[in-house]
Amino acid sequence: MNRVILIGRLTAKPELRYTNSNIPYTRFTLAVNRSFGNRDNNGPTADFIGIIVWRKQAENVCNYLDKGSQISVEGRIQTGSYDKDGQRVYTTDIVGDTIQFLDSKSNRSGQDSVSPYDYQPEPVYTGPATPEVDINQDDPFADFGDSVSIDDNFLE
Repeated sequence: MNRVILIGRLTAKPELRYTNSNIPYTRFTLAVNRSFGNRDNNGPTADFIGIIVWRKQAENVCNYLDKGSQISVEGRIQTGSYDKDGQRVYTTDIVGDTIQFLDSKSNRSGQDSVSPYDYQPEPVYTGPATPEVDINQDDPFADFGDSVSIDDNFLE
């Protein structure tokens, strides 16, 4: 199975391009933070991962995202190679099947315009860590008493 899910920020504004058969696509780099520091423990580092997106998703990415936009990408790893100056160059990219916009344009730039793909986080429970619960509330066995008699003859 070849599936990848990433969350990160764009390193530059994506540009829409077209293949010879007029199919829209865009390539961009996603900066994905690592959860550990570098050798000198100078804070988190990031991986810079190449992403390619096709068709309508590519148009949406170019229309609504900017440098620094936070997104999630679900897709697959694709490897390839080409010759450059007599040397074989190997490539690894993520082909993005699903792109989710995790912040709005107005949140990044302070403008009043809002993307139709605004991310709305789920409400966070802010009550006590262990809510108080009445253990007898809605207990279907509350009226049966303290003990239950089990008779093996029942199974015969």
